[in-house]
Amino acid sequence: MTHNVAILGASGYTGAELVRLIATHPSLRITALAAERKAGLEMAEVFPQLRHLDLPTLVKVDDIDFGAVDLVFAALPHGLSQALVRDLPKTVKVVDLGADFRLRDPAEYEKWYGAPHVAQDLQKEAVYGLTEYYREDIRSARLVAGTGCNAATVQYALRPLMSGDIIDLDDIICDLKNGVSGAGRALKEPMLFTERATDAKGYSEGGKHRHLGEFDQEFSALAGRKVEIQFTPHLVPMSRGILASCYLKGDAQAVHAALSAQYADEPFIIVLPFGQTPGTGHVAGSSFCHIGVTGDRISGRTLVTATLDNLCKGSSGQALQNANLMLGLDEATGLMQPAMFP
Repeated sequence: MTHNVAILGASGYTGAELVRLIATHPSLRITALAAERKAGLEMAEVFPQLRHLDLPTLVKVDDIDFGAVDLVFAALPHGLSQALVRDLPKTVKVVDLGADFRLRDPAEYEKWYGAPHVAQDLQKEAVYGLTEYYREDIRSARLVAGTGCNAATVQYALRPLMSGDIIDLDDIICDLKNGVSGAGRALKEPMLFTERATDAKGYSEGGKHRHLGEFDQEFSALAGRKVEIQFTPHLVPMSRGILASCYLKGDAQAVHAALSAQYADEPFIIVLPFGQTPGTGHVAGSSFCHIGVTGDRISGRTLVTATLDNLCKGSSGQALQNANLMLGLDEATGLMQPAMFP
């Protein structure tokens, strides 16, 4: 059976990544591509690397016949999905790659995103899209809220450690190195090549990053009490990828054992042998997350390192993994490509 899908925000990085992944998917057909400012253009004019694909012309969202669509990928800037998804036919399944439905509490959404949520009924309905932990809920969901890419990376490293007294939950420091594609494709002066090519810089320091809302929500629920982590992301001169270094108080061997047990049967999460650490190049362009655990010269201290591709496993690949489940398909369909190298 072939399922018809539409991609909203198809002219952005995550939209193009969805097209790349779906191009070889045996059960999905792209029937509509929306990009408001580039409506009327062919996808090949926006992304020449997709020239060989038979794709529909870019249109405005209002021009799509959603009655002929089984599932929508909303790869839109934050704040734009709420009203749009609210007005879609109830028969259409939705995977939202943005932040609009990630936080269950409307007050928390307003706190982190600076505006009231306009579709609070849908916000309550949405299933959080960290596939490995919400798999069964995602199978029956109509609306799935994709995680933040930073949020996914750190959660893969830490979620299995939130119970059982494995680590000190009040002593967690996460330092991330991020590729600049995580900031989106819109023209921004700080993202110009000459600004970024030889510069590494932190951003949203001091507890200001919006993905902290996801950490607070998920980790506190797991622990049964308030958990707040220290988290600082840094932009580094690479186009894609995230490397998370999580500094913990706990026994390194016990940490490694817990992570290995949790992910033993997961197709996309690979825990490396104890003492080995991953790099962003090991997962570039793939749907895999690699996790490494090492001890420290200070007794009782542990480093957990996790890496994934922010555009793939952290966003579009995660979205496709969830869509597969929502449509009754094997979740790994179209996603088993190895990483690009070099």
